[in-house]
Amino acid sequence: MILDVQAELGEGAHWDSEAGRLYWVNIDGRQLRIVDPVTLSERIYAFGQKISAAVPAVSGGWVVALQDGIYKFQEDQSLELLAQVEKDLPGNRLNDAKCDSKGRLWFGTMSMEDKRDAGSLYVMEPGGKVRKALSGIGISNGLAWDDSRGLMYYIDTLTRGVDVMDYDLQNGTVSGRRTVVRFPEGAGGPDGMTIDSEGMIWVAHWNGGCVSRWNPHTGEQLGKIEVPAPLVTSCAFGGEHLDQLYITSARGGMSPEELQRWPLAGGLFKANTGIRGVTANRFAG
Repeated sequence: MILDVQAELGEGAHWDSEAGRLYWVNIDGRQLRIVDPVTLSERIYAFGQKISAAVPAVSGGWVVALQDGIYKFQEDQSLELLAQVEKDLPGNRLNDAKCDSKGRLWFGTMSMEDKRDAGSLYVMEPGGKVRKALSGIGISNGLAWDDSRGLMYYIDTLTRGVDVMDYDLQNGTVSGRRTVVRFPEGAGGPDGMTIDSEGMIWVAHWNGGCVSRWNPHTGEQLGKIEVPAPLVTSCAFGGEHLDQLYITSARGGMSPEELQRWPLAGGLFKANTGIRGVTANRFAG
């Protein structure tokens, strides 16, 4: 545990290697939180709607996924709408978002009304043009790329697995979606995800109290990091050597008995893995 903040829905861990800072969000608390890993102090920015991800932009500031679209956010400046999404689906909201190595922003949506296939996966070019890549998604979640193999990993939590697609980096297109990891019964649901320098994927377990490491080429589970919170939401490698795994969690919807058993739920955690991650990408706009 590094920060006991009792976030309703902590999410979106992103390590900024240039700034040496961790960005994460409290979706239901409508906050972007910026952590100094040395002092463990936080800068907190509040928004007028739910925020599910923040990715630093090459031009300064961040692109943020808010409930209804993608915005540019800079300190002491008003929000700039870059792309409104699913205006015709007010029951949906944006969820996880990350950039590929060309600086495109990939992001997904999900129903806030528990509709099963109402979400989609989108990609926004640095110029602001948005394309839909997949539809019929339950809860769009983890994203990761293996450029050396031309692969993109993707999680729709409701499928209880991790999928892989062939990824054309030049065009930003995906094809050949197939499942490479299937969560066993009782393990919870797959949520956020990251990838390490060996091409292995790390997956947060919602209602599973851990982060697991998998070989996506064989489907074999390689390891597990237990977290003292049942609702584990996302993970990102950070630190000077990219070998520390930052892990977010949630506490919203837990019963008083569960909160008594898991008092650190909703906190931010860190594990020393001995394995290096890869540098997170910035938005090229």
